[in-house]
Amino acid sequence: MRNDIEKRLAALEASRKIADELKERAAQRDITQHIAPVYVPLHEDIQAQRHSIYNLPGGRGSGKSSVASLEIVNGIMNDSTASGICFRRVGATLRESVFAQIEWAIDTLDASDLWTLTTSPMRATYKPTGQQAIIFRGLDEATKLKSIRAPGKTYFRFIWYEEACELPGERTLRNVTQSVQRGGKVFTIFRTFNPPISLNNWMNRLVNVPDDRAFTMRTDYTMMPPEWLGEAFIEEAEHLKAVNLDAYRHEYMGEPIGAGGEVFPNVTVRTITDEEIAGMGYFYDGVDFGFTTDPACYIRVSYNRKTEELFLLDEIYKRRLRNSELAELMRGKYKAWSKVMPLTDGAMVAYCDSAEPKSIVDLRANGIDARATYKRPDAVRYRINWLQHRKIIIDPARTPNAYKEFTEYEYTTDKDGNITGELPDANNHTIDAVAYSLTPVIWNYAGEAGIDNRPTPARPLE
Repeated sequence: MRNDIEKRLAALEASRKIADELKERAAQRDITQHIAPVYVPLHEDIQAQRHSIYNLPGGRGSGKSSVASLEIVNGIMNDSTASGICFRRVGATLRESVFAQIEWAIDTLDASDLWTLTTSPMRATYKPTGQQAIIFRGLDEATKLKSIRAPGKTYFRFIWYEEACELPGERTLRNVTQSVQRGGKVFTIFRTFNPPISLNNWMNRLVNVPDDRAFTMRTDYTMMPPEWLGEAFIEEAEHLKAVNLDAYRHEYMGEPIGAGGEVFPNVTVRTITDEEIAGMGYFYDGVDFGFTTDPACYIRVSYNRKTEELFLLDEIYKRRLRNSELAELMRGKYKAWSKVMPLTDGAMVAYCDSAEPKSIVDLRANGIDARATYKRPDAVRYRINWLQHRKIIIDPARTPNAYKEFTEYEYTTDKDGNITGELPDANNHTIDAVAYSLTPVIWNYAGEAGIDNRPTPARPLE
């Protein structure tokens, strides 16, 4: 009996010593020594648990995968309830990508003696607890995801999607996350990827949509300490910059340069501030009618003729909306805008689809100065061409439907997938409304006669 008690006491003392040693090592561990200074705000945000989603788009050598792996390994060693899971679209790519990256992070944090790594099954196990682990899965076996459980009494606090843009779409991302995000209150989800070349890629669109849960940081190799990259890497990047600027911008700077079938590669997605709006001059309003299948769509824009910049500022986008109801919503918009800047008295001037004369009359009967847009046989293509030659600035928080339509609008393709150059007549309601709103500008520019060129009255700054 005495021997048993002594053995238990010795074991407890050994456990306490191990725990004290781990605490001391954790206190001495500073991962900011191993991440680029640009990522320090990201680390601080994770420590403060301000967000649960971390979008990290970046080009080659931007350090996005390195910082994700370091945060996961360090986070698990500091939370005895935490495990992690890492995903890629294809399971065969795991060994040479995320698994190798996690192995590097463990070694970088001088913690190799605390982890056991196996390749069959692919797993990194934290030895001090024996329960915590980092698991690796390919999403080409999505049917098996429902059976995934965190080891022991832990939960998947850390979830990492490497090359997140390779996933089929937002729905897959959401479904996978829901299948593994359970059992805990605090989650840290990393989405690392080199932005796809096309602006209309679902992942490029997703990270631009305002989300209070998300922290988005765009980086490139120029933000990394040069000695971390090496001369050969930098020389290769600079060579590509000299011989193929577009490829350099995409591969190394992480820019979705817009190559492909998109109709509007000239769209810039960013925040439009109230201060910017206060300095704008003329405003234009347009309406595309709809009811059952197609939505009724109103949009307000501002166009600077000197800089040829077009700003999309406000919208209404709703199905099964009677014309009287649309007019009421438009009047509400006009009243709200009158508080932002001084407007002259009078009704809102809105240019509308000339194919809907009855609807135009309805708007007029309900207090809107509705006018038919100008049309000719090639009007649609001419308007699109005019828009393509201006800089279009869209803020997804202000005009979410316009953002979606402008960034997703692509030329049609033939049965072999070749771009035809034809414009699709679908999902273009805000596009039409924008074109209608600019009737005075577009058709006066074309030298057309008889067009009333009065915009919605506003403070003229030109």
